[in-house]
Amino acid sequence: MLREAVKDIESGHVDPSERIHEYLEKIDRENPDINALIYINGGAPEEVGSEGPLAGVAIAVKANINVEGMPCDCASKTLEGYRAPFDATVVRRIKEAGAAVIGIANMDEFAAGSSGETSCHGPTDNPRCPGRIPGGSSSGSAAAVAAGLCDAALGSDTGGSIRNPASHCGVVGFKPTYGLVPRQGLIDLAMSLDQIGPITRTVEDAALLLEVIAGPGEDVEGTVRNAEVPRFSELLDPEEVEGMRIGLVREFLEVSEPEIAEVAKEAARALERAGATVEEVSLGRKLVDVALPTYYVINYVEFFSATRRFDGRRYGRRIEHVCGKEVLRRIVAGAAISRQEVRGQYYERALRARTWIRRRLLEALEGYDALLGPTVPKPPHRIGEELSVREMYGYDVLTVIPNLAGCPAGSVPFDTINVDGDRVPCGVQVIARPWEDLTALNVMAALERAASFEP
Repeated sequence: MLREAVKDIESGHVDPSERIHEYLEKIDRENPDINALIYINGGAPEEVGSEGPLAGVAIAVKANINVEGMPCDCASKTLEGYRAPFDATVVRRIKEAGAAVIGIANMDEFAAGSSGETSCHGPTDNPRCPGRIPGGSSSGSAAAVAAGLCDAALGSDTGGSIRNPASHCGVVGFKPTYGLVPRQGLIDLAMSLDQIGPITRTVEDAALLLEVIAGPGEDVEGTVRNAEVPRFSELLDPEEVEGMRIGLVREFLEVSEPEIAEVAKEAARALERAGATVEEVSLGRKLVDVALPTYYVINYVEFFSATRRFDGRRYGRRIEHVCGKEVLRRIVAGAAISRQEVRGQYYERALRARTWIRRRLLEALEGYDALLGPTVPKPPHRIGEELSVREMYGYDVLTVIPNLAGCPAGSVPFDTINVDGDRVPCGVQVIARPWEDLTALNVMAALERAASFEP
């Protein structure tokens, strides 16, 4: 869809400024009910380009990614009123490619959440099933794309924060291999896990946006791999799935609600019809059981470290004085786990467990081109419904594993399920080996072609 829009711009059939104006008018009508965007860029029609791979494209950017002159408050009172003094590398790249930043997307506070309800700006609604959460923490990014308030969006994914809302909102979300996309200009949740990635309507759009934002450069931080980025959008081919070996992960099915597991099984059957060999594979229940506590121990410690800059002396307010319950929980837990006398008991053990998880996942991927399963094990709850911490963290059980291993993973909408009379989108997750992002995208494209999901 992005490619067609760019062709219309370049051919002169569509004026890029008028196209952005139409988005602004739609945002004015519909965003107040959804609360997907917390800042609207009225100057976008003058900023959009008429040339480049993203010419005329409107992109929303998550509120933890710096866009010069626009709010970058991480949806927290801690940074209330703060405006970014520079463009993150990914933002500079989309602007150079001809896109305009249409607005800043709502999110869970400091990306610490799985529902989109912890923002100081209020919760984001799910445009596909109003009254239910859109997922998080990239809630506004996914909701804005699903509602048609922009062409695409940038989100960040620490343990599923792109894929979780993509599944709930019925859009495509992709977490690249750790180190493929620059993190410079992203406000950390957990720096060893965070990756910026695309949220789009189609897999082809995700491939194109990934192609623009990925790769090394003069101003990127040291985690980015110094290697040429494949032309994902040109190489994308759903026919490549023929002859692939796909592993349907047994434990992912076992921990998911039956109707969600059935969607993943139907996706596996669709890949078989497309010429792939699909086999059930076991990662071992221990891996699934260990992944979530391993993830959260590392998350707590790295988040605590990252938040020490928010002391209220140079800018903003002291985070502990104004933050919400979930952010405070992670700070307090991170401080406790970081103490020298207990580091070996918790944090260092978590690092060893992470190494074991990565080794186990890569061993499983030696026999398969990709692994398949549900994205999220349960459907989105209603906004305002009280969940325990354990229940809320349960949304992440399947998505944290690729982050811990540094693998690329994406969610593609495949069908809907019935939840108390609501038809709720349900995505399936594809995981590939590190640096084989194109393989994951090709499998996702084959699934998209076979999907029963209708927006």
